[in-house]
Amino acid sequence: MARVLSFFRPKPLLALVERRKPLFSKMSLDSRAREVFATAVRAVQPDTVVRQSIEREEDVITIDGHKLRLKNNLHLVGFGKAVLGMAAEAERILSDHLVKGVISVPHGIQESLRQHGKNHLLLKENSSIEIIEGAKHNLPDGDAQKAAEKIKELASGLTEKDLLLVLISGGGSALLPSPVPPISLQEKLDVTRRLAGAGATIQELNTVRRALSLLKGGGLAHFAHPAQVVALILSDVIGDPLDLIASGPTVQTEIWHEEVLSVLERYNLLDSVPVSVKEVLGKPGPRWDKKQLEGAQEACVINAVIGSNSIALTSAGRRARELGFRPVVLFLGVSGDVKLVSRLYGLLAQFACSQKEPPPEIAAELLRLGPDVGVETWDLCRTMKVLDESRSEGWGATCLLAGGEPTVELKGKGKGGRNQELALRVAVELQGMDLPPKGPVFLSGGTDGQDGPTEAAGAVTDAGLCEEATTQGLDINGFLDNNDSFTFFSKLSSGQRLLVPGLTCTNVMDVHVLLIPSPPINI
Repeated sequence: MARVLSFFRPKPLLALVERRKPLFSKMSLDSRAREVFATAVRAVQPDTVVRQSIEREEDVITIDGHKLRLKNNLHLVGFGKAVLGMAAEAERILSDHLVKGVISVPHGIQESLRQHGKNHLLLKENSSIEIIEGAKHNLPDGDAQKAAEKIKELASGLTEKDLLLVLISGGGSALLPSPVPPISLQEKLDVTRRLAGAGATIQELNTVRRALSLLKGGGLAHFAHPAQVVALILSDVIGDPLDLIASGPTVQTEIWHEEVLSVLERYNLLDSVPVSVKEVLGKPGPRWDKKQLEGAQEACVINAVIGSNSIALTSAGRRARELGFRPVVLFLGVSGDVKLVSRLYGLLAQFACSQKEPPPEIAAELLRLGPDVGVETWDLCRTMKVLDESRSEGWGATCLLAGGEPTVELKGKGKGGRNQELALRVAVELQGMDLPPKGPVFLSGGTDGQDGPTEAAGAVTDAGLCEEATTQGLDINGFLDNNDSFTFFSKLSSGQRLLVPGLTCTNVMDVHVLLIPSPPINI
C-alpha cells in the first residue's frame, strides 16, 4: 500500500523542472523587473482608472455602486498632477451632459503631454472645461489660487438638481490654495513652512492647513451643497486616507480653531504668526456653525478611490505570474529611513535564498525591524511563511512586491532620490547571494516617473553590483554618504541600471520589486 501511495504523492522536484522550461529564457531578470514596474504604472493611468470607474447606460451612470441620472446637469472640477488625463477621459464618456468645468493642473503639463505623444490625455478642442496651469515647482502660487477661486465660484452656484464631478490626484493640495480671508497666500505658506521646519507631524500640518483654507477639509463639498458631489480620487498617500489626499476637500472634517492654536503653541509659533491668522483663529468653536455643517453633510457626497498603490501592485502581481514568478505582496505602506528599508529587503532575500532552513535570527531581526519600516508583524510572518514554502517545496522563482514612500536623511550634496538610494543600499545587502543567473534582483521606482531632481524614477540592482563597482573603482559607500546615487549609477560602464520611464502621468507612490530566482537543482 505504501508503494502505491507513493506513486500519487506530489513530485516537487519534477514539477519544478517542468516549471523551469525556458519560456522566458530570452528575457533577463532585469528586464522582467522593469516589465513588472511598467505594468504597475499602466494600471493606474489617469484615463484608465476613470474609464474603469464609470459605468454608463444611456443617461444613467454607476460609480462605486451608486446610480446617478444625467440631465444636462453635470459640472466638473479637478486639481492634481494627473487630473488633466482624468478630465479628458471623463469628457469622452460624459461630454453630452457636461455643462461646465474648471481644472487646476501643473504648470506646463499640456505642452509636456504633447511632446511625449500623449495627446489622448488632452482635452478635445472647444472643450467646456477650462484649464488653468499653476503651482510651478509644486508650490502654491497666484495661478493656482485663481483656479481655486473659479472652482469655488462654480461649486457655489450649483443647485439640488446638479451633479458635481470632482477629480483629485496627488499634488492637488498645492493646486487648490484658497486661504481664509484676510489671510494671504504667502502668509499661509509661511505658517505651514515654519511648522514643518519646527518638526510638526503631517497630521499637525494638515490640521493647520485645513483650518486656514476655505476649500480643504470638506470646504469644497460645503460650497457645492445642495448638489450631488462625486469625487474620483487617485491616491498618493499610504493607506488612502480620504482626509489627507489633497487635504480632503470633499471630506467633511470638523475643524476647531482651539485645536489649531494648541498646535501653534506647541511649536512656540503662536506669538509670531501674522495678525490675519490670529484674527481667523480667534473665533471660538468650529469653522462652520452646526447648522452649516449639518446642511453640507446632508448632501450625498461619494468619495471613491479609483487608483492607488494597491491597484498598481495587484496588476504587477498578475504580470509577474505571467513572467514565471510566484507573486507575493509584502505590504502597501513601507516607510521609514531607506537604511532600515534596505536592511528589510536584504533580510528577506537572505531568508528566501537560504539553501536550508534559514537561521532563526533572520526572522527575529525582521520582526524587530517591522515597526520601524511601517510593516505589520502579521504581514512579515505571512511573507516568511510563503517564502519558506517556496524554498522547501520547490515552487520556483518568487516576485516580492511592496509599495510605500521611504525617506532619506540628507547629509551630502549629491544628486539622486529615495528610490535610487534605496536600490543602491539594497545592492550592498545582496552581496554574496549569487543564485544564478544574477542572484536576487531589486527594483525601486516612483510611479510618477521622477525620483528627486533627476530624469530617473529609480534604479535596478542585483547581487553582483558591488563587484561591478569595485572593478570600476567606484566607492559605493562614498556615493551613499554624499546622497549621490544618481551620479553612481550614471558612472557605471554598463549604463543600464537607472529606471527612466519618462512621463508617466500618474502617481501612486513607489513600487518595490524583489525577484528571487529559482534555487539551483542538483539531479
